[in-house]
Amino acid sequence: MNSTTAADGLPPTPGILLAGGLAQRLGGGDKPMRSIAGRTILERVIARLRPQCACLVLNANGDPARFAGCGLPVVADSLADFPGPLAGILAGLDWVAANRPDAGWMLSAAADCPFLPRDLVARLHEARARQTAQIAVAASAGQMHHVIGLWSVALREELRHALTAEGIRKVERWAARYRIATVTWPVEPLDPFFNANTTKDLAEAERLAVLDDG
Repeated sequence: MNSTTAADGLPPTPGILLAGGLAQRLGGGDKPMRSIAGRTILERVIARLRPQCACLVLNANGDPARFAGCGLPVVADSLADFPGPLAGILAGLDWVAANRPDAGWMLSAAADCPFLPRDLVARLHEARARQTAQIAVAASAGQMHHVIGLWSVALREELRHALTAEGIRKVERWAARYRIATVTWPVEPLDPFFNANTTKDLAEAERLAVLDDG
């Protein structure tokens, strides 16, 4: 178990990094492998979340060898033909159930958010416990970031049914069925949930990296 997680008195919380996007606005390829100020986005995400999580897993489809350098297990979507982050969340929940049966909660995070909060897991756990919620989701600037959240592993079969039998695709649509705790972070000096979707965003990320001390 990660020592920081244990020391903070939080439940063991594996993290799934969602890297399934096609990065079409960046010309294709794996967006998390783009560099910002000398480090890949994925390296920054791992560095930010490793101290907060019991372990980390990367959700990505295709040849996993392209992520060999990150040192993380790579799991593909556990259901075929279900592109999108909801299928990635299910893949993560399946991995946790099989490999970390001691964990009742899983963090999901977008693998293209290089400035994630250092208190992400702690604040999400605090909010879901206080509100007796089954899901806790991050927010900033008046927007909920549904792919960055804490999920009860007990929901995984209900999620599988929603994907396979109901055709649910959007994370927010499925999550709305449950009690959700929302935790808001400030956007100064930077929005911790900034993600790079375009070449212009990559240039902005270079500027923000100077403000970010991690």
